[in-house]
Amino acid sequence: MIYRIVKLHFQLDKVESFLALFDQVVTKVNKQSGCIEMFMTQDINNPEIFITHSKWESEIHLNNYRDSELFSIIWPTIKPWFEKKAEAWSMELITISQ
Repeated sequence: MIYRIVKLHFQLDKVESFLALFDQVVTKVNKQSGCIEMFMTQDINNPEIFITHSKWESEIHLNNYRDSELFSIIWPTIKPWFEKKAEAWSMELITISQ
């Protein structure tokens, strides 16, 4: 299982546009093959900073989404709205036996 974390820092005047777009696409992303869950959080002190959290069955599923038509619409739309370059991490869950 892969956890994808993406930090997005928007221009303040683009926040509402981003929220409207996210509302339109979140269900579509969640329906992508291999997507277990995707949701977003917003920084309580900096409302222009968001973090998307997604869980994927595998890195192959994540990459298939990143190569999808849906992603090819979302990313070019939001990229010009960034205040700073997006940061992204693909992570695996670590469990330690006690």
